[in-house]
Amino acid sequence: MIAIPEAFSTSYAKARVKFLEAGAIAGLQLASFKHPLPGRDGEQLATDVALEGDPASPRLLIVSSACHGVEGFCGSGVQVFALHDAEWRAKARDAGVAVLYIHALNPYGFSHVRRVTQENVDLNRNFHDFSAPMPVNEGYRRVHPLLFPPTWPPDAANQAAIQDFVARHGLAAWQAAITGGQYEYPDGLFYGGTAPTWSNQTVRAILREYAGHASHVAWIDLHTGLGPNGVGERIYAGAQDDAAVARARRWWGQQVTSIYDGTSTSALLTGLMWTAIYDAAPQAEYTGIAMEYGTQPVMDVLQALRADQWLALHPEAPPELAAQIKAQVLAAFYTDTDAWKGQIISQARQAMFEAVDGLSGRAGAA
Repeated sequence: MIAIPEAFSTSYAKARVKFLEAGAIAGLQLASFKHPLPGRDGEQLATDVALEGDPASPRLLIVSSACHGVEGFCGSGVQVFALHDAEWRAKARDAGVAVLYIHALNPYGFSHVRRVTQENVDLNRNFHDFSAPMPVNEGYRRVHPLLFPPTWPPDAANQAAIQDFVARHGLAAWQAAITGGQYEYPDGLFYGGTAPTWSNQTVRAILREYAGHASHVAWIDLHTGLGPNGVGERIYAGAQDDAAVARARRWWGQQVTSIYDGTSTSALLTGLMWTAIYDAAPQAEYTGIAMEYGTQPVMDVLQALRADQWLALHPEAPPELAAQIKAQVLAAFYTDTDAWKGQIISQARQAMFEAVDGLSGRAGAA
């Protein structure tokens, strides 16, 4: 066991080293999927995986981090701590559940302290059949002109226009318009892309290789940025299926929320990553959640994302402003205190124990 703060890192490069070292010390099967671009400091980028347990086990738990790059500062810490956690590892092993850790689904965003991939794509809006028409986000069409003013910070006129929109339509409408996903503005926020990204293709390859045989799959995908600070909302992550939702609530409690019934802090979204499991393991009974840990109020988080995208559109920005924006983005998705980290680990650990109980039939699971 290591001290909780030691599981977390101050950069992608350090997080990757901690993850690979922990997996090697634990004697796990490791594999790396190398990214084509370098990191912020020139380091090798990769999505790394560690498998604990029998590769042929019919019951598999997936624990993944950094779907939204910068959110990996949290998720990596959970994974590193788990790899050092003898009680947790014994729990899964004794239940016959294999555990697949996918570290840094979006290593580019993790390294560059961005939420998006190198294509400016939100990975969790990128899982579509791109041969079909893409969803149209009318709300985003209305707000896009307000998001990136010529100068940063926004001037008084821009701030007033946004306040007017929120006053007329409500904060929930502002959040939904921006975050729901859009496919028309490649330079905008929450862009879903026009084709599968490198990260999309990589996660599909990983799922085919490691989950294709399984009869029962659970998935805990680690996120940050919504809800009260330090509170891990358990958001159902699966198809609109009443039986699967009920199963998730048997495993993880009635507090499991859903984007389908309006109980989640998240808006209704499109192009979600978990849809890939149905392609990779169509025979499996799948049960998943996103663990969404709160950091700052939603308007502050959205402001940080606006700032980050403005910076991407203005590479000529002064270094002092660029550094300030990057610090703002990191703070929006990672609260660098021991208390917050303790909350993160305890809640993730509980959810992982509950997932093993569910997979092994000890939580009323079918």
